Amino acid sequence: MNSLRDIPALPGEAGAYRWFYADVTAGPFSAVCIFMLGSLFSPRYSVAARRGGRPMEYSAVNFALYHEGVRRLWVLSEYPHAQMESPGRLRIGRSTLTYGEDGVVRMEVDDWTAPWGRPVSARLTLEPLTPVGEVVRLMPELPHYWQALAPRAKAKLEVSSLGVTAEGLGYHDTNHGEELLGARLAGWHWARTHREDTTVVDYHLPDGVAPLRMTACSSGVHCERGEEPRSRPTVITGWGLRVPSRLESGNTVVGQARLLESSPFYARLEARKGVLDCMGEVADFRRFHSPFIRWMAHFRTRLGRAA
Repeated sequence: MNSLRDIPALPGEAGAYRWFYADVTAGPFSAVCIFMLGSLFSPRYSVAARRGGRPMEYSAVNFALYHEGVRRLWVLSEYPHAQMESPGRLRIGRSTLTYGEDGVVRMEVDDWTAPWGRPVSARLTLEPLTPVGEVVRLMPELPHYWQALAPRAKAKLEVSSLGVTAEGLGYHDTNHGEELLGARLAGWHWARTHREDTTVVDYHLPDGVAPLRMTACSSGVHCERGEEPRSRPTVITGWGLRVPSRLESGNTVVGQARLLESSPFYARLEARKGVLDCMGEVADFRRFHSPFIRWMAHFRTRLGRAA
């Protein structure tokens, strides 16, 4: 099984970005951790990138912990520097992402909540159960890419600042691009579903582009374009963002979507049913670049100093 050894290439040009995303489902807990270079949540990078600002100067760590669908912790800290300590280890502030020689992925968050500054110490450990997926171009002729790095993994969640330790299933991927999201790619919604012995990711894209479907199991990772999906029920959030009213995997309805995060441009949703576990996101990147929403985003972000 091919496994992770080195951190993929980091972005250098203005407008470019890369993030490393992981989520863990462990009993009543869910957690999401994202290491970002050219942060998609940064109102500062939204402006600076158009003036030559470099993505590594707008790096960020995001960590969210949920218990039975209710947020317990929110970390979103932005830093003016990120450091490659070795080919397999990235540091942002005091937090690190490490690809070990043993193939294990370790995300260690040592930071503070936003905006109040409560200390957080958390660790996600992922032991991949599948090979690494291929790099996929999301939209024809647009420079935005996605890769499933560990789409199904044995996971351990430790949040020592709250005394939480739990085990379950994890997921890990990376997105990168050569221009600001929202410049030409308006948004997307996607969902990953852990089934009994496979994990499926459905990526729904704008402008009539056929959706992507990835299926991962111990024997391999397969990604293909599907047909245009049938119309599915949606609702409007309090922020005016249209999101699915239920989460589905293929023709299987997992359940009513539970809203974990809601903002004017972004929503995170979850549904569970038996062995099925689904986590989804909706993003409208063009909305994010409006001055009003950029102003609002400052209140959910903590500005940190380089470690």
